[in-house]
Amino acid sequence: MSPPQRCAAVVVGAGPAGLAVVGNLLEKQLGKIIWIDPYFQAGRVNRKYREVPSNTKVALFQAFATAVQPFQSVINSSRIPNAFTTMAKLDQEKTCHLHHAADVVRALTEGIVKMDQVYACRGHVTAANLNHTRSWTVRIRGLGSEDEMEVLTSRLILCTGSSPTQAPVPVPEDSVQRLDLDVVLKPSELASTLPQNSPSTVAVVGASHSAILALLNLVDLARNSHPHLRIKWFTRHPLRYAECKDGWILRDNTGLKGRAADFARQQLEDSTLPTSEAGQILTRIDCSGGQEKESAQYQRHLPTCSYLVQAVGYTRDPLPDLSIAGSLITSNDLNWDSSFGGFTDRNGLVIPGLHGAGIAFPERVVDPYGNVEHAVGFFKFMKFLKRVSPQWAT
Repeated sequence: MSPPQRCAAVVVGAGPAGLAVVGNLLEKQLGKIIWIDPYFQAGRVNRKYREVPSNTKVALFQAFATAVQPFQSVINSSRIPNAFTTMAKLDQEKTCHLHHAADVVRALTEGIVKMDQVYACRGHVTAANLNHTRSWTVRIRGLGSEDEMEVLTSRLILCTGSSPTQAPVPVPEDSVQRLDLDVVLKPSELASTLPQNSPSTVAVVGASHSAILALLNLVDLARNSHPHLRIKWFTRHPLRYAECKDGWILRDNTGLKGRAADFARQQLEDSTLPTSEAGQILTRIDCSGGQEKESAQYQRHLPTCSYLVQAVGYTRDPLPDLSIAGSLITSNDLNWDSSFGGFTDRNGLVIPGLHGAGIAFPERVVDPYGNVEHAVGFFKFMKFLKRVSPQWAT
C-alpha cells in the first residue's frame, strides 16, 4: 500500500448532495478534494428514478445548477445544446421527470471531475480512522480491485445515500413476494416484472409521494398492458398535500405535490375513489386505529396478494467502518446533528472533521406551525450546504 497522501477533504458519494458538497468546497479554495464514488453518474436518482415525476419545480433544479461558481464555469464551457439548455426550455413553474435533473447532475459532474483541484476516484471507502491530531486516515478500495490506498484529511464528508425501507409484516415472509419500490417507480421495468396474462394482486403500503406514484404506475399498467392486475392499498391516514401558505409551504417535505397530488385528488380521495378509473382496479385497506388493527388488516388481506411493495420511507445505506484512535464507532455512538452538518458521539461531543449531507443526512426543519420535517431535495441540499459548509472550512 502506498504511503498516505494528504488532501483538504474527502467526499464520499457523487449523487446530487455529493456534487453540491464538492461545488461548495471548491468555491472556498481549500485545496485538493478527493471525490469517491463507484460510477460518478448522478447516484441513485439517475440509476433508479429517471422515469419518476419530480415533486420539485424546474426553477429549483435550475437554481441548484447555478448556485456556486464552479457549476457556472462548467455550464459556461459546455457545448450547446446540453442538459442545461434542455432544462432551461422547460416550464420553470412546473415539475418535470427526474431524467432532466439527473442529466444536469451528470453534466456538472463531468465538468467538475476535470478540474485540477479534484481527484475523482472510482471505488469505495472501506474504513476511516480519526487520530489524536484530528486527521482522518481514509482507506479507499478501487472499483473492481482488491488494491487499497490511504489518504489523510481533516474533513470527511459522507453523502452515502439511502434505499427504500423494508419493514417486517405480520405474515410469513414467504407468503407474498417482495417487489422492490425502485422497480415499481420505473414503469418500463415494472411492465416486464409482473405477469401480463394471469391474475395477480399487488399490495402497496404507504401514502407518501412514492406510494402514490407506485399506485399511479400500477393503475396505468392495469388499464393498458396488464388487464388482470389488481391492487390493494394499505394506508394508515388520509391523503396529505403540500399547501402554500403566506411565504412558506405546509408539509413541504411530506405532502403530495405535482403529478402525484393531481392523481390523488382526482382518483384516490374517498369522494372520488368509488367512481374513478383507479377505483375499478384498486381497493383501499384502512390500517388506522393502532397497531393491533393494522396487524389484523395485514393478516386478513395480504394472503390474497401476489406481491408486496412498501413505500414507507428510506433507510441510510451502510457506512464505511469509522473509528477514533482505532476504536470502532458504533451506530449508538454516531448521532447526526444538522444544526452544523456534523456528528456527535454518545456523550454529545462533536466528532472532529466528520460531516454529512443528502438524503442520508438531511437538514431538520421546523415550520411556523411547529411541525418537524427533514428537508430532502436538490436545492434543499444546496441551501443546507450554503449554511453549514463555511464552518467546515475553518
